Amino acid sequence: MKVTSKGQVTIPIEIRERLGLQAGTEVQFAVDGDSVRIMKAREAEGRGRTLIARLRGSGTTAMTTDEILALTRE
Repeated sequence: MKVTSKGQVTIPIEIRERLGLQAGTEVQFAVDGDSVRIMKAREAEGRGRTLIARLRGSGTTAMTTDEILALTRE
């Protein structure tokens, strides 16, 4: 397996399936002498939490919650 010019490698499917690594899964690396270990990150946020965190505070309307709910019910 070769490292690309961008520092990327492909994790074999057998390893991805065994560890439950999917697209977007956060991983971390640990260096041990001249070896490197890759592990699933323990404190990784889920996709939903990441999306909500990104959107938090981005609203620009001055509507109240009741006004917004009224719009969804009409």
